[in-house]
Amino acid sequence: MYPVFKRLFDLLGAAVALVILSPLLVAVAAAIRFTSPGPVLYRAPRVGRNGVPFRMLKFRSMVPNADRVGGSSTPDDDPRVTPIGRWLRRHKLDELPQLLNVLGGSMSLVGPRPQVQWAVDRYTAEERRVLTVKPGITDYASLRFPNEGDILRGSSDPDRTYFELIHPEKMRLSLQYLDRRSLLTDASILFQTVAAVFRIPRA
Repeated sequence: MYPVFKRLFDLLGAAVALVILSPLLVAVAAAIRFTSPGPVLYRAPRVGRNGVPFRMLKFRSMVPNADRVGGSSTPDDDPRVTPIGRWLRRHKLDELPQLLNVLGGSMSLVGPRPQVQWAVDRYTAEERRVLTVKPGITDYASLRFPNEGDILRGSSDPDRTYFELIHPEKMRLSLQYLDRRSLLTDASILFQTVAAVFRIPRA
């Protein structure tokens, strides 16, 4: 029954969030449109459940065609990031359009973060377990690494640095989520994520 209730949880949570956040979404879209040439949304290619590719929606935070002139990992000092994009990334607002992915069924509110193809190709047999569930907007790894760009700052090869310094711990936490997943776990992770975004101190 968990998959059924999780889907209902996703649909209700994403729909309510989109309604509540609609003024903010419009404001962010307008800010991107008036401060940087190019589309408002970026459709990032990612690998989803069972290895099926999909397009993850994000507010565009980089210059157009940034994926053609650099790697998939983005340090805080990456020159491809626009001024408004830097602010969006700092506050995680660029991730909000993924609520539409949740409504469409390609993502869940909570689950292992989706990866690019080159990273998935390097997964071990154990790590490929994360492909048995829908990727999510947030999970334990998102809480552990709230700003990957800061870790990657100054790297001459951000993709390599990501895979060596961040990937192992993210995968450990993603696998830990698979072993603990439940509606209570999902609700706890969502609460912690909201608290982290709005800087709400924990009790």
